[in-house]
Amino acid sequence: MPHLIIAGAIHESGINLIKSREDFTYHYLSENDDSSYKNLIKEADALVIRTQSLGRNDILSADRLKIVSRHGVGYDAVDVDALSEKHIRLTIVGDVNSQSVAEHSMTLLLSAFKRLIKNDEAVRVGPWNYRNQLEPEELFKKTLLILGYGRIGRRLAKMANGFDMNILAYDPFIPETSWPDGPAVKIHKLHDALNQADCISVNMPPLDKPILGKSEFDKMKPGVVIVNTARGGIIQEADLIEALKSGKVGAAGLDVFDNEPPAIPNPFDDFKQVILTPHIAGLSKESAAAMAVSSVQNVIDFFDGNLDTSLIVNETTKT
Repeated sequence: MPHLIIAGAIHESGINLIKSREDFTYHYLSENDDSSYKNLIKEADALVIRTQSLGRNDILSADRLKIVSRHGVGYDAVDVDALSEKHIRLTIVGDVNSQSVAEHSMTLLLSAFKRLIKNDEAVRVGPWNYRNQLEPEELFKKTLLILGYGRIGRRLAKMANGFDMNILAYDPFIPETSWPDGPAVKIHKLHDALNQADCISVNMPPLDKPILGKSEFDKMKPGVVIVNTARGGIIQEADLIEALKSGKVGAAGLDVFDNEPPAIPNPFDDFKQVILTPHIAGLSKESAAAMAVSSVQNVIDFFDGNLDTSLIVNETTKT
């Protein structure tokens, strides 16, 4: 009888799913820290993991482990090579949170342009006459540059189109012949578009180095708005802080950071035109339920022999 460890708090719908299978046993650990599951991993045939790290030593010690199911789509903290060496499958969930992330990106864009934090403070502590500084801006006819035109980027483009924005998109992984229909114009070279954008939304996975740093900020319009709901490290944080100080970046919305959780206090605290959220873009009630079900379902499907191979990350285990 396969034994599943669920490491980290997940929506009750996922727990109810595994409860419904009498041919499985499971251990649910609601703590999200790295140490919560490591003393038990040797007993696991399967592991559902949230954002914790899963390193080589832990993998090598897990003699029974056959599948690791990520409660999400990222696996930055997982040693994929070690899993592959032991022929352990790593799976991710399908398209369960792109709507939530796209909505959050749109929320941060609106909040940044409307200077929401400053306006909230003007009511709570004053001065009321902040309203006369006329800082808020409309999105109407602004140019949005989307970095990453996968499911999230495409949903964001549809939302932005509803505001009559001009939409550009940069995604070096989508060839011209496969560019999807929609409102976004494909940008071939990122630097050619930076000076056209009134706002930039980062919706792509991390690369080998930051995609936005000092040289990119120098090419942008003064007062540009930056939003990142993808991953920390894609934007060079120190350069973003300097751009905020100089006014090159007029406002920003950040859901992800180089170090999570970031230090308290952190350098962005000094900027009231910056909206900060705790890596929550993909964690709506609806998407949390869907991720919980999908991550547990991957484990069940593996042992039932009908796992969707499109959700397997490490190629060596697909055969």
